[in-house]
Amino acid sequence: MEIILSSQLKELIPGFKTGIIEYKNIMVGESPQMLKGRLQMFQESIYFDLENKNVTELSGIQEWRSIFKLTGKDPNRYRPSSEALYRRIKKKNFLPSVQSAIDLNNFFSLQYQVPIGIYDSDHLCGPITIRIGSNDEEYTGLNGRINSLSDLIISTDINGPFGSPFVDSEKTPVTEDTRNALQIIYLTPSTDEENALKLTRSLMEMFIQIHGGEGTFKVMGCD
Repeated sequence: MEIILSSQLKELIPGFKTGIIEYKNIMVGESPQMLKGRLQMFQESIYFDLENKNVTELSGIQEWRSIFKLTGKDPNRYRPSSEALYRRIKKKNFLPSVQSAIDLNNFFSLQYQVPIGIYDSDHLCGPITIRIGSNDEEYTGLNGRINSLSDLIISTDINGPFGSPFVDSEKTPVTEDTRNALQIIYLTPSTDEENALKLTRSLMEMFIQIHGGEGTFKVMGCD
């Protein structure tokens, strides 16, 4: 699938990059106990680490809040999805196990403090463009609300926006019926190319270990 990073986005945010993973012939279902256990233990560790610290002191969260400010979105009203996860954990509102793809997304998002989106690619029609949303764009998100996409980084196909590091659309969620998927890792600009590739490959390999199938990956924005 063709993926395009808009020139406006690259000019506005120097070093902006994304990890892109495409999966084929996967099987999504209940998370294995290994993943459930690691997700629970990691959340408990984060909770204790945040006892005397604000979420906004974390470097990855700080960087993504600054990105939202650069695009013109107030990060106090529109929080990066990774920050929202951390805020839940600080309140001891731990994330329950949902299903294998979502649990793994959450685990890596917490581990690297970055938003990550995963989408059923059979519901997408390329090319995919990652750009800044305009004033008239909106969608119903997985949060159940109609969300304005103005000044947010968004992912779009020919049918319109479907994803964002704020909240994803309800149009393309990965479910137990999903067989092919697209995963977008919204990396921090400070992540160098070597570590960006390492992180993206690590997520792909663990995803395939759990879900089977095949995967290909690349990092965009390192040119």
